[in-house]
Amino acid sequence: MNKTFHDLETIPWEELREKKFRTLLKTVNLAKHKVKEFQNRISNLNISIETEQDFQNIPFLPKKKLIDIQEQHFSNLLATEIGELAHIYYSPGPLFDPEGNDPDYWGWAEAFYAMGFRPKDIVQMTFSYHLTPAGLMLEQPLRRIGCAIIPAGPGNTDIQIEIMTKLKVTGFVGMASYLKTIGEKALSKGLNLKNDFHLRVAFSAAEILTNSLRKEVENMFDITLRQGYGTADVGCIAYECEHANGMHLSTRCWVEICEPNTGKPLPPGEIGEVVVTPFSSVYPLIRLGTGDLSKLDFSPCPCGRTSPRLVGILGRTDNTVKVKGQFVYEHQVAEVIKAFPEIKSWELLITNPNKKDKLTLKIETNTDFNSTHLVSLFKEKIKLLTGVEIHSKSLSSKIVDQRKWA
Repeated sequence: MNKTFHDLETIPWEELREKKFRTLLKTVNLAKHKVKEFQNRISNLNISIETEQDFQNIPFLPKKKLIDIQEQHFSNLLATEIGELAHIYYSPGPLFDPEGNDPDYWGWAEAFYAMGFRPKDIVQMTFSYHLTPAGLMLEQPLRRIGCAIIPAGPGNTDIQIEIMTKLKVTGFVGMASYLKTIGEKALSKGLNLKNDFHLRVAFSAAEILTNSLRKEVENMFDITLRQGYGTADVGCIAYECEHANGMHLSTRCWVEICEPNTGKPLPPGEIGEVVVTPFSSVYPLIRLGTGDLSKLDFSPCPCGRTSPRLVGILGRTDNTVKVKGQFVYEHQVAEVIKAFPEIKSWELLITNPNKKDKLTLKIETNTDFNSTHLVSLFKEKIKLLTGVEIHSKSLSSKIVDQRKWA
């Protein structure tokens, strides 16, 4: 059986880089002719984009700007007509995410194969299939590999356990913290995680996977747990192989590490913002600034893949945070608070006791304030549940992330 999903993964890096740059120029040319947002962005640049230096002179596009651009019209970012898309998804922000008609539109197949998923694996998918793309995004590549998928979605832990044990599920896709929850619940029911379960490999995304959480879950089930990095708008950006010593850059996008304020590429090894251009004929987001901080490791990997590796996600460039797989923006919280004139200031505190994300919305208001409607509106607009604390002092009106990742 092949060790890689396709041959591009192991050709010499300079050769792969040259092939990717030729594809990048085709993507830029497509955007110049078909994408209104990109046409507007480069309208004042008197350059022909033929070299890497030319490409680096293109102003980068911060992900947060997608919200404002889509307010004008979603189609301004597309290289195709809306009616030609396969699916359109909705994420809090709000953001619409298109899906084209390719069998693995988001390009995750090489990632899953590198992690150890193989034909005839029975895979339990615990990401959502409702409005957001995660479930279908990660199902497509597994089907392309030849796996059978159980579209379980999130929650219903007792049912998840029943399915996993009765169908002898071999693969898990979801957040590592949720797989830990499944394991703890199964233990409380008297099950043996190594004998009653048949898991072999698990994929984690949408949260930071710490070494301690990885080891804990791997030891619980006696499995291999690997992570991938991507976004709903771009798809797969990088992924771990069996050696788990960084995340290999995907062959289907161009990735730069840039100075966050200027968008200028940084020397190898320096920490900067991950700026990515997917090779997409549908949604060619040229130089999209993800807001995530990382750096590249160019040392050889024993797996034989030649692409550099992202050394984890090392933070954010802004005050946006990801909680339970969802981005939370300060302006979203402020919009919810606006509905309650009696709230003078607020602070959204994020912690992770027992490695599980917890939200607490602190508000400055009268002590007799009834928070029921506030909690309901927060969940409706931001798709997450929060606790509420009432304070008499002025608060920062910011998101405060106090999670610890040891």
